[in-house]
Order: sequence, then C-alpha cells, then structure tokens
Amino acid sequence: IPTDGIVTEGRSSVDESMATGESMPVERAVGDEVIGSTINKQGLLQVKATKVGKDTFLSQVIKMVEESQGSKVPIQEFADKVTGYFVPAVILIALIAFVSWTLFPGFFIPIVEFFNFPWSNVGLPLFSLALLSTIAVLVISCPCALGLATPTAIMVGGGLGAENGILIRKGEAIQTMKNVKIIAFDKTGTITKGKPEVTDIILFKDITEGDLLLYGGSLEAASEHPLGAAIVERAKKDGLDLFRVDEFSSVTGMGVQGVVNGKPVLVGSRKLMETNGIAYEEYSNVMEKLEDEAKTAMLIAVDGEMSGIVAVADTLKEDSVKAIAELEKMGLLTAMITGDNQRTANAIARNVGISRVLAEVLPDGKVDEIKKLQNEFGTVAMVGDGINDAPALKQANVGIAIGTGTDIAIEAADITLVRGELSSVISAIKLSNATFGKIKQNYFWAWFYNSLAIPAAFFGLLHPMIGAAAMATSSISVVLNSTLLKRIKIKPDYLD
Repeated sequence: IPTDGIVTEGRSSVDESMATGESMPVERAVGDEVIGSTINKQGLLQVKATKVGKDTFLSQVIKMVEESQGSKVPIQEFADKVTGYFVPAVILIALIAFVSWTLFPGFFIPIVEFFNFPWSNVGLPLFSLALLSTIAVLVISCPCALGLATPTAIMVGGGLGAENGILIRKGEAIQTMKNVKIIAFDKTGTITKGKPEVTDIILFKDITEGDLLLYGGSLEAASEHPLGAAIVERAKKDGLDLFRVDEFSSVTGMGVQGVVNGKPVLVGSRKLMETNGIAYEEYSNVMEKLEDEAKTAMLIAVDGEMSGIVAVADTLKEDSVKAIAELEKMGLLTAMITGDNQRTANAIARNVGISRVLAEVLPDGKVDEIKKLQNEFGTVAMVGDGINDAPALKQANVGIAIGTGTDIAIEAADITLVRGELSSVISAIKLSNATFGKIKQNYFWAWFYNSLAIPAAFFGLLHPMIGAAAMATSSISVVLNSTLLKRIKIKPDYLD
C-alpha cells in the first residue's frame, strides 16, 4: 500500500506487522484506514490517499524514533554532570601519579615487581616509568563507556518498541515510567471501542419510536459526540430522513440542544434537563436500571416535555479486562476518568476490573483529576485518545496516547501506542523498565571498570597499550549489553 489512506472499495487482509507488530493480517474494508508501506495480502483495494510524504504514518514513526534517540533521560543528565567533575579529577590524578613516581619511586617499584606482569619493566628510566603511569591513567579513564551507556540503550529500546508498535517520543518517559504508581484511563476509545450502539429505546409520552429517533437523531447529527453518533446511525438504519437543525448548541459535559422541525429539542443528561427546568424524576428508576447495566441513558425532551430515553452502550475492547488484570498483577493501581454518571461508570469499572472510578468529569476537569491523583499517589500515567485528553496527557508524569486517536493527543503524549489494544500499555511498561535496567547496568559496569582500572594504572600495573585495549573493550561491552534488549519479551503473558 503506497501511502496512508481510506479504503473506498474492496475488502482484503493486510499485513500491518511493520507498523503495529501484530503478526496476524487484519481485515480491511470500505471506510477503514490503511497505512502506507503495509502489505495487501489478498483481494483488491481501492484506496483514497489521505496523507503523503512527511505526513504519513511511517514518516511520523521515523521522526518520533529519531526524537527519542536524541533525547536524554534524567539519569544521563546526572551522569553528564558527574563526568564534568570526573574529567578534571582524572587529569589531577594523572599529574599526581607523575609527581609521585618521580619523587617516591621506591614506593611504587616494589609493587610492580610483586605483581610482575609481562608488560612490566622496572628497568626503564624513572622519567619513562612516571610518564607511562601518567599516560595509562589518562587512557584507561576515557569516559567513552559512560557516554555510550544511555544512548545505546535508548536506541535499541526505541527500535524494539517501534517493531512492536510502541513509539517513545521522549526519553525521560523511560525513567519516569518505572516510578508510576497509578495509571488513569480515559473510557471512550481507550477502554471501550468508541463505537457505541443504541440498545434500548423507551417512550414516555404519546410519541412513536420513529419520531423520538427522528428528533434526537436530527439534533445529534450536528454534534460530533460518539454517543450521539449512535443515535444518528440508528435513525439512518431505520430509514428516517433527518430534519434540519436550527439554533444548535452543545453544552459541555451535559448534552446538546436546538430547534428541530420548529420544536425545541434537548438530548443529554439529567443536568441538562435540570438546567432547562424539565422534570425527569419520575423516570429515574428506569435510568438507574439502564445505568446498572453499564449503558449510558440519554434523556430526550421535545417541545418542553420529557419524551423518552435512548440507551447507548459502548462495548469493551477485546483485551481490556485481561490488560487491566495484568496491570493490577504488576502492582499498579488503575483508574478510569469519564464523563459518564457514577452509576454507569461503576458498572463499566466492575466489568473491566478498574480499581478506582472518577465519574461525571467534564472535559476541562480531567487535568484537575490528574493533579489530585499526583498529590495522592505521586507519579501518574494517563492513557487517552481524544482531543479532550490532550491537556491531561500533558499534565500526567507520563502521557500515553492511543495511536488510533486524534493527532493532538498523540502530539501531547510521551509514548504513542500504534495499536488500540490496552495490551500495548503493558508492553510499554515492560519496555521502559527493561531499557532503564540496561542503562543502569551500563553505568554500573562503566564505573566499576574505572574504579578498578584507574588505581591499577596509578601504581604502574597497566601499560598504556593494555589500557587502550581495556578502554575499547569496556565500550564494546556496553554496546553489546544494550543489544541484549532485543531478547527481552515485552508482550503480556496472556498473549502467549
């Protein structure tokens, strides 16, 4: 498939392993998005190009990986600061070695004779012995291994992540992720598929099901909310011709209102009805019953009177339950942030296994909820996919965007998951922990090597040539240790 686009005709299976890490081909039909550079396995697809050149998915992946590989994690900044003191200290040690050998040869020569290494030659002039020791200190302490410790691990880890559909945009996320105590999830499009369907239609007054869908669907057609789209889809499926809408307005977190066919219509929550002075209390039991079934009940008022309820349910993603269980097993708390009412949110949380529910949160309130979680738990990760999630993704210590979501959410996040499954969150955590673990190993061996080699060089036990070979070996060992990241298993256990 030459470039990103949308299928306009045909059906086929597409190998997207290059982009998502998913080995099994996926079905693609009319209306589905396809990714440039993936392989059409069978069938004929007609694709309308939507992105070309630097805007394509593959180009963005390359850009993100380059940004990640060029970024620094906090531990590297600390190492750079230490190196700033280390280099002058080594120069000072080398000068002390030269002066000490010149002034106190009787102290050093017996030590060299005791070990009697093949390269040792105490018969050389004193100046030569002092100079060899000084050069050996300088050569052996070259901080190449320290400089390679972080970038090599990030490069290999970033490549492994890209192969599995995990794009680490900011290197600091690798270190921060290991300290995460709780992961907050947006609901729609993250835990759920984001494609809700109408499940129940309940009538309250002398109105037909068709009319209720006609008024509700006509109003929601002017909205972009996925719950409203479910009503529109049902109305069109029933063959209804929608009316034009006048005076449309969206009330954030409550619903929509407007004039349909000359009649004022409201579609939304209890708060919307209360605001407009429309009584709904006698239908509360019906709404509560629907909400206990994890359905979102939307009240519809036509011409100033309650007319009915349309219940909509958004099905869980296939792996949501297993992924949440795995995260809890790893010792992480999970939370769900949603605009749904408390009853519906609790029902969904029970179904998926979420331990903490933050319900009835308006879009602009998600940032405040993340701040509260940070005050309570410390380090917080946020997983989301929508435009309204972008500020919360920025506020969180680690923002994780679902790659199937909006561009602004992806841009705001530290980590992007190409696939929409929550299993990728587990993989991202494992990848971050493994990468940071390699960075720590690299630093340990680099410092351990210097702590042994510099004293040996100071006392004349290392020839500069041996020191050069040892220094090169330490750098190679760091690179090889980083490449071992490729063997790390980052997929969740339940996918085996």
